[in-house]
Amino acid sequence: MRAKNNKYPFFLIILFLISLISQGQNKVAKDDFPKPKGVKNLLFYVQRTININTLVYTLNINKNGELDTEEPIKVNWINYARDTSTESLSYIQRKYAYGIDVKLVDKEKMMYAFNFVSYKKKPIYLIKSQADNTYHAYYTTKTEVISLTRIFIQIEGGSFWVPKVKFIEVTGVNLKNEKVIERIIP
Repeated sequence: MRAKNNKYPFFLIILFLISLISQGQNKVAKDDFPKPKGVKNLLFYVQRTININTLVYTLNINKNGELDTEEPIKVNWINYARDTSTESLSYIQRKYAYGIDVKLVDKEKMMYAFNFVSYKKKPIYLIKSQADNTYHAYYTTKTEVISLTRIFIQIEGGSFWVPKVKFIEVTGVNLKNEKVIERIIP
């Protein structure tokens, strides 16, 4: 006996094709992205070629003006494509793409290590700087430590679940206050 006509697989294929087409149409050149302005406690931000919406990673400060030790970093979207509103990550984005895993590595110095849930090869450290008494996200390039400011992800094809990442650019400032860019080919 044959099953009833099921349109759902066809519907899913159409959605997938539309998403691939729209990804290609929404590609934006790396230098055309807006820079987040006025974001309180901004550590760094992430942008990708799919669209101009930007992920911002900020310090999570509690009512007393102290770092929330349970969740020291918050992640939100800035919807530049729509109206510059801010919203939280969805469950899927938080658990499989842009969320972070944070752990306390030195309680005395309040130093944290974190990784993106989708890229665990390079840890980033949240450390309070003695120079300005403010937390920064520190990343180690091949040659030096930088205070992270931006991550740019060049995506070319793939799918929603497995995008084809051509390269990742990590931008920051070194101890001499010079801009440093490292390109990672995954």
